[in-house]
Amino acid sequence: MLDLHRLRLLRELALRGTVLAVAEALNYAPSTVSAQLARLEKEAGVELLQPSGRGVRLTPAAQVLVAHAEELLNGMERTEAALAASQREVSGTVRLSMFQTAALALLPGTLRRLRTEHPLLRVEMTQREPEAALRQTWAREFDVVVAEQYPGHAAEHFPDMERTPLALDPLRLAVPPETSGPFASISSLSDAARVPWVMEPAPAASRHWALQQCRVTGFEPDVRYESADLQAHMQLVESGLAVAILPGILGGYRTPRVRWVDLDRGPHREIFIAVRSSSAQHPAAVALRRALEAEAAALQAGPPA
Repeated sequence: MLDLHRLRLLRELALRGTVLAVAEALNYAPSTVSAQLARLEKEAGVELLQPSGRGVRLTPAAQVLVAHAEELLNGMERTEAALAASQREVSGTVRLSMFQTAALALLPGTLRRLRTEHPLLRVEMTQREPEAALRQTWAREFDVVVAEQYPGHAAEHFPDMERTPLALDPLRLAVPPETSGPFASISSLSDAARVPWVMEPAPAASRHWALQQCRVTGFEPDVRYESADLQAHMQLVESGLAVAILPGILGGYRTPRVRWVDLDRGPHREIFIAVRSSSAQHPAAVALRRALEAEAAALQAGPPA
């Protein structure tokens, strides 16, 4: 009989490409992964792995097993969800991935709601960039992911993943609040052609989108500062050192000391929740999604940033 745990290791190898990557993702020693895969090969009675350079590649027989392993794992998740739904209290652990600004604005309130409504539920949150987090959730590292996509930059879709819109977050030009100097006269994007900018490093979608807005307007921005931390962007703007195109959700945890300039056509980035279809109805995932939705709605209903 084939062992489901070893089948999962084979699936992980198909997803990640190397035994070392599987070991690092699952916190195993590489030798343990190799030994388990060798045992699976004996159980199957057919060759599953062939040497390929410094690594291995999956045989056609292994690909068949991977496809069925996916079905088995999905079925196991649906069974676990049904069992959990039969209990009176929502409990257990749910693994959440969020990007920085969503975590700052939404996570504290979401956890407070869950502490009141579902005190037995444990939430483990890890900060990840959306592109990586979506893939990792599909690979079962997380149960729920909060991700984003900028206008014209759709996030990658993965098989058997469901998305739920969470918020439309306005994108605006943040300008230092000073009343004199080079920033004082900025009232449109074109006015920011000759001042310093801060942007995220390439190849972030936000960087590409912001550059395109400037170029369509008719100028190449003077990007003097780069940081993946949007709090650093805000501090540079507040300190009178740069301008930046920033999302409105940054005002969800403190009031920014900046002057906001609207962009043409009022662009927004979309914030959404994604889960695997096989675990979407698990009570823990449902409770977390509802708390996130309630917190996002409360944030959007509050005073403007």
